[in-house]
Amino acid sequence: MRSNLKMFVTDLDGTLLNDQGTVSEEDINTLKKLGNQGVIRVIATGRSPYSYSKALPDDFPVDYLIFSSGAGAVDLEKKSLIYKTELSTDQVQLIVNELMRHKVDFMVHEPIPSNHRFLYYRSGENNPDFDRRLAVYQPYSQPFAPGVEYGSSAAQIIAVLPHDIEWFEKLKYCFPELKVIRATSPLDGHSIWMEIFRRDVSKASGIEHICKLIGVKSHEVVTIGNDYNDLDMLNHFSNSYVVSNAPEELKKLFKVVKSNNESGFTDAVNKALGVSPLCAAH
Repeated sequence: MRSNLKMFVTDLDGTLLNDQGTVSEEDINTLKKLGNQGVIRVIATGRSPYSYSKALPDDFPVDYLIFSSGAGAVDLEKKSLIYKTELSTDQVQLIVNELMRHKVDFMVHEPIPSNHRFLYYRSGENNPDFDRRLAVYQPYSQPFAPGVEYGSSAAQIIAVLPHDIEWFEKLKYCFPELKVIRATSPLDGHSIWMEIFRRDVSKASGIEHICKLIGVKSHEVVTIGNDYNDLDMLNHFSNSYVVSNAPEELKKLFKVVKSNNESGFTDAVNKALGVSPLCAAH
């Protein structure tokens, strides 16, 4: 067994969570075993802390949460915020103006820790995935009044686009000074969510922040993901895996493990540690 690995980082939706939105007993047991061996367990997700808390219980066996694709991180044992980032008022206004000019549907999320609340702008085009997300966050969302200055900082801005990669790339070029992340909608599994952050935001930078905090080196980290918003961390760390339900494009770039419905997290841990599934079962 390789003992030089000190941290396992997993994405949540489509990676640790199966298609029913739960974590398998096998993966939970693996997380507990890692904790017993002193290995640090981290979830790096696009979800806000509020959304994360809806998916997993308070006593779930992980040590740190990197949320909103790296916009902030929480020490789950201490229940304390490690760091947070935000877009300035000027940056928000620039993004809002540009997205409205292109008739894009978007949501401006309040600064952390209230980043599950947002103002939204609807262009009037048919956008079922946008409507679906509005329904999920109905108590926490209000319409944005066009023509009125936004006048506040924000954690992030999410634009909900059809599955048109060319359109995404064209829009991305409008924001050269910002971090623009492509994610597949966890709601319909097809639409593109364009997540716009401060330039230094990424899951990789969030992991590095925690590594510095607790003295873990990059080569001692394993990352596991399934989607385009995991690319930063998958590329940044040499020990990286994707589950078999990831897009073909990603499976060509990284080591592939079982799907999120087959305890892919455990499979990645076993492969990284050099443990055969048979041995791991005992």
